[in-house]
Amino acid sequence: MILGKTSLEVSRVGIGGIPILRIPFEEAVKVVQFALDLGVNFIDTANAYASSKGSSEERIGKAIDGRREEVILATKSGARDKDTSLEHLNLSLKRLGTDYIDIWQFHSLSKMDDYEAILANDGAMKTAEEALESGIIRHIGFSSHVLDAAIQVVKSGHFEVVQYPFNFVNNDAAAELIPLTKKQDMGFIAMKPFAGGHLEDASLAIKYLLQFDNVLPDPGIMKFGEIQEIVDIVRGSWKLSAQEKRRMEEIRTELGKGFCRWCGYCMPCPQGVDISWIMNAQLMHSYGDRYYNNTAKAMESASNCIQCGECESKCPYGLPIADTIAENVEWYEQQEPYKLQTSE
Repeated sequence: MILGKTSLEVSRVGIGGIPILRIPFEEAVKVVQFALDLGVNFIDTANAYASSKGSSEERIGKAIDGRREEVILATKSGARDKDTSLEHLNLSLKRLGTDYIDIWQFHSLSKMDDYEAILANDGAMKTAEEALESGIIRHIGFSSHVLDAAIQVVKSGHFEVVQYPFNFVNNDAAAELIPLTKKQDMGFIAMKPFAGGHLEDASLAIKYLLQFDNVLPDPGIMKFGEIQEIVDIVRGSWKLSAQEKRRMEEIRTELGKGFCRWCGYCMPCPQGVDISWIMNAQLMHSYGDRYYNNTAKAMESASNCIQCGECESKCPYGLPIADTIAENVEWYEQQEPYKLQTSE
């Protein structure tokens, strides 16, 4: 497909760069290379996707070494000022091992204050414009988690690509945002196609998004089998059966809107609470005992919560985080039969 006015020819599905942080470096490199071997040519990441084990950009950079021309590469900066955004851009180029980035995005323009900040005289847009002129970046985009803000920024005409959460549960973009991007010939990247891990049926999740001809699904992957399954779905029939549509409606009803998408914007907690993991503890519990230690450590941190409200002020979905933490702690304390002995 052609990604809007960028004229970039991208594969019908891309991959996101967060989950590869959860696996060993060399394994992450091989997973990305496997995706390339299958014909996936769009990779999205951000300079902020990093952990104590390294960065997503470094892993992707190693994977595309010698294959740069096969890849449409997108990354992001959360900086709002010129100087910091330039530092981020140079760091991304170094980590990715490239001298140009196909799509450079402003990370999370979810408030109009952020949008106005990047357009200020000393704002990050200056970095983007200069890099665009010099060829260091080829196209400018942005991501957002708030519909009203995304619509306003799209209407500004400053961008060629928007990245926004979109799946068959969080489908508020379908009514106005997606038609607007199509009218303005902007690329639309669908982040969180699996609703932060809450949608388990890949066939339903991917086929739903393929109904929109200007939408590029961007699932995060960390296993060979995951990307193989997604590519097989893309290669098959995209038609949704009546039974599949009914199942999607059932899942919408089951999940509602008040669940954590694991976007991480509530973090870091000044008290050291592992908010994202606690919010998703019941989901991770369903995956079996391999995540037990992570859940146990997260739940220990819950006792540090002072209900200051800082996380709720940063949540793009307006979730009642403090109440949910308390509910999940209560749930966790009832899981004694499931608990395993942790090694010292």
